[in-house]
Amino acid sequence: MKTIDGLKFAEMIKLGAHHLYQNADYVDSLNVFPVPDGDTGTNMNLSMTSGAKETEENAVAHIGQTAQALSKGLLMGARGNSGVILSQLFRGFGKAIENEATVNGGQFAGALKYGVETAYKAVMKPVEGTILTVAKDASTIGVEKAATTDDIIEVMEAIVKEAQASLERTPDLLAVLKEVGVVDSGGQGLVYVYEGFLACLKGEELPARTIVDSMDDLVSAEHHRSVQGFMNTADIEFGYCTEFMVKFEDDKLQTSPYDESEFRQGLSQFGDSLLVISDDEVAKVHIHTEEPGDALSYGQKFGSLIKIKIENMRQQHLEIVGENYSVQNAAKKEVVKHPYAVVTVAMGAGISELLKSVGASAIIEGGQTMNPSTEDIVKAIEAVGAERVLILPNNKNIIMAAQQAADVIGIEAAVVPTKTVPEGLAAILAFNPEAEVSVNVAAMTEAASFVKTGQVTHAVRDTSIDGVEITKDDFMGISGGKIITSAPSLENVMKTLLNSIIDEDDEIVTIIYGEDISEKDASVIVSYVEDNFDHAEVELYNGKQPLYPYIISVE
Repeated sequence: MKTIDGLKFAEMIKLGAHHLYQNADYVDSLNVFPVPDGDTGTNMNLSMTSGAKETEENAVAHIGQTAQALSKGLLMGARGNSGVILSQLFRGFGKAIENEATVNGGQFAGALKYGVETAYKAVMKPVEGTILTVAKDASTIGVEKAATTDDIIEVMEAIVKEAQASLERTPDLLAVLKEVGVVDSGGQGLVYVYEGFLACLKGEELPARTIVDSMDDLVSAEHHRSVQGFMNTADIEFGYCTEFMVKFEDDKLQTSPYDESEFRQGLSQFGDSLLVISDDEVAKVHIHTEEPGDALSYGQKFGSLIKIKIENMRQQHLEIVGENYSVQNAAKKEVVKHPYAVVTVAMGAGISELLKSVGASAIIEGGQTMNPSTEDIVKAIEAVGAERVLILPNNKNIIMAAQQAADVIGIEAAVVPTKTVPEGLAAILAFNPEAEVSVNVAAMTEAASFVKTGQVTHAVRDTSIDGVEITKDDFMGISGGKIITSAPSLENVMKTLLNSIIDEDDEIVTIIYGEDISEKDASVIVSYVEDNFDHAEVELYNGKQPLYPYIISVE
């Protein structure tokens, strides 16, 4: 096979996504830490599924345009660091071939290589022995193979073979993988995607392959997030979530030349929460407006309207929160838009209330096992209705998705890269509503850096890491992202953890206990701190968080 077009590439994406879906649980199991939140497979599956669904709905013979559809779907569906890196790989891939109707083996390999360069640039501190290494090695061999053949199947075979070989080498590059005895989970997920591509090109079936009619069938998990509770239906200024696409027409472009920046500016007069993504043939629009018809008419100046969707957000909000409210009266209510907002991520009703009490504007339910996507974060920001927003991920695996959300949302937004809930709490307390975004980011990041975080969870498998022998179902004490103790007794693990992170200069110890811990049991831990660290004040909160019986903040 010498070349492929956009329709064939769409088939490759569909099978690659399906193969990853079938093996997502296995990818999850490769998580280095034996904690109950190893969700690389879940994140990559949901991210790839989003990209594949967008591809299926917008596939055309022109492969450059089909690749752009994949890129858009992956961008908004990206979850976790692995999902964001996957989206960046194919963002660069799509950029490299955006003007190509078909591609041969050399062009395909070259595009993968350009995607690798794009992904490396997106990661602040790239680490070898990860999905990045697997992608880089595979694309390099692909380019070398293309120098000897223009057959795309032969090139893809070389790419898959090297991806698997590179995956097997990841423990040699990342010591923690070798210690635990696993290969990199993200790299394994990428191998599954590439294996699906090759199977499609060769017309072969994958093991236990199930044919699906729609990409909707591939979604394996529904993540429920409600950011509606903090607002009233009456506060919705623009009541209709309006989405449509403009298919450009030459005769209309002659009188109304298209410029994305001017197009976005023109639409902004009709509402807020505006997103515009366009290429040479179509513009995709999302806007919250009170008059959908005006936005549609504006778009029609540039071409024909397709894929129109209009939803009544006031009605949706009523169904979510069950308010007794008159929509007619809501339209007349004067709404003051928030000048500044802090949007953060958390799991546990108690933790959410705690974050709100110190100044969080909205909480996205998520964290361990449930990383919100770029689109989830964008929608949460839209729901707040602020002019400027700061995003606090509170989890290292959500930072990259948060950054993508900040990049695509149509308002001034920035990420404060908090990795834990205690860091998030400290950061919010340093928020100054009168300061510029950049000033707040610096101040809040600095405040977060002064907090020490301890966490206790249970082990999901036997292993040995950092010199600690761990038995399945034992409790583990984690400090600074490192497992420092493991034992069957939760109380003993807590005492060892506290002894390791509290020193004589610390003044405040905050203990947040989870949904499976009683206040009586938590009080025993408080007494231990009071008896052994009398220089520190102890605060106790019921966070109601799952998976982690205790979260500790020391400052």
